[in-house]
Amino acid sequence: MRTGFQGLVIVGIVVGMPVASYYLVFRPQNREIERAKNDLQHKESLLIKLREETARNADLAKANEEIRRGVKIIEARLPSTKEIDALVRQVSDLALASGLKAPAIKSSRPVPAALYMEQPLELEVMGNFVGFFSFVAAVEKLPRITRIHDMKLTGLLKDEAELQAQFTLSIYFQDEKRVASAEEK
Repeated sequence: MRTGFQGLVIVGIVVGMPVASYYLVFRPQNREIERAKNDLQHKESLLIKLREETARNADLAKANEEIRRGVKIIEARLPSTKEIDALVRQVSDLALASGLKAPAIKSSRPVPAALYMEQPLELEVMGNFVGFFSFVAAVEKLPRITRIHDMKLTGLLKDEAELQAQFTLSIYFQDEKRVASAEEK
């Protein structure tokens, strides 16, 4: 009987060791391995998103640089405060070169427009339609940014070969004081 009890104990130990090892060692390690795999997958997905954002940031930096270049090109078309008088003389010369009578020009106060200023000039010109059309086309080709608005055309003679045009010509320019204060911010 003694050998039967010892055999039973030995069999119990032999069978119990792997079962105990499973519950006490392998099962907790499997849980830890599963947690580590989940963390690794989560970190890999975050890394993929980070790479996508980094690639997008590079694209945004490139787009910002293109926008900066575009703004500099537009700003180059904006005269400074000092150049406004020369531009007004140039508009007057264009009217005379187009066969119109010397324009009557009335200057208004400059109006702020974002970081830039708008100088409205009320013009009144007289001449034939072809000359007026040539004048408007020449103003459009000026390298500076201008806008014609509030235009009124009236015929002067019965056959209306001569016309009178009243309109506002807005010249956009950089006010050095405003640009300097904006750059400081």
